[in-house]
Amino acid sequence: MRNKEEAVVVFSGGQDSTTCLAWAVKNYKKVYAVSFDYGQRHKKELECAADIAKKLGVEHTVLNLKELNALAPNSLTRAEIEVDKEAPEEGTPNSFVEGRNLLFLTYAAIFAKTHGVTDVITGVSQSDFSGYPDCRDVFIKSLNVTLNLAMEYEFDIITPLMWIDKEQTWEMADDLGVFDLVRNETLTCYNGVKGDGCGDCPACKLRKRGLERYLERRVTK
Repeated sequence: MRNKEEAVVVFSGGQDSTTCLAWAVKNYKKVYAVSFDYGQRHKKELECAADIAKKLGVEHTVLNLKELNALAPNSLTRAEIEVDKEAPEEGTPNSFVEGRNLLFLTYAAIFAKTHGVTDVITGVSQSDFSGYPDCRDVFIKSLNVTLNLAMEYEFDIITPLMWIDKEQTWEMADDLGVFDLVRNETLTCYNGVKGDGCGDCPACKLRKRGLERYLERRVTK
């Protein structure tokens, strides 16, 4: 029997996943937040996730995926690799962690099944996917089918942000009553700066551009 009253959220402590966590808290009776230690350079990300989950009253679990660091060297796991300031003309940016969302969602699905939960929520967006192939809708739909077949279980991978951009994501956070929490307590920056971030990496530029556009019309709402 499908349990539609509980959900598992893939939770990094960043803008998108925090907005999704707040959305889940509003729409489900019970929410589990699952984060991953994959050898990321900025452990502050996990600290932010723990703090935010506590503030929202959500049970928080951190799973170990440190092998990903050795398998897929990139600028988010290796201090000696400088983060790309702009997306490359060809290929993926060096902040792309090979297989990350594939593994995150697979582990989150295992966690969900063992807790009797079918709904798995992730904050990926095709509108602002930054060149990451594992943020595309076609990937999510494909993996959903694969997980259902692999575990003979009716998972539903839910993507509240898939077709909205960063400006609309800020609006969603505001409507959910977590605008200040998202702005001040999340860590989206590739250089590990909390809140508004370093302002120079692609994640910060995308976040800032969306925020500025939203604030321009927020005052008139």
